[in-house]
Amino acid sequence: VDQVVHVPVQKQVQVPMVQTVQKHVEVPQVEFVDQVVHVPVQKQVQVPMVQTVQRHVEVPQVEYVDQVVHVPMEKHVHVPMVQTVQKHVEVPQVEYVDQVVHVPIQKQVQVPMVQTVQKQVEVPQV
Repeated sequence: VDQVVHVPVQKQVQVPMVQTVQKHVEVPQVEFVDQVVHVPVQKQVQVPMVQTVQRHVEVPQVEYVDQVVHVPMEKHVHVPMVQTVQKHVEVPQVEYVDQVVHVPIQKQVQVPMVQTVQKQVEVPQV
């Protein structure tokens, strides 16, 4: 069984230390002649000394676990748009003119049909 163990990383850095040493110097004696000279006033300002201190920080190691997720794909289909437009059409007007026409009526009459049949007759001779 694998187990993830966090191991902190430590660094050591050498920081140089600044030292100030006093030095004795011999100064020859000089005769001072007083003369009034205007000297601007100078201020002394205390400048703080910046000291950097190293700090140890634990950085946790991060493990990424990937998971496959199914994402459905979208398809775009162009659907034509049907547009109905009204169109004005001129329809010609038709005028019906009625005219009375005299039509003779034919009568049907039953006509008997005559059928002639030939008959042979013997005539006696006298």
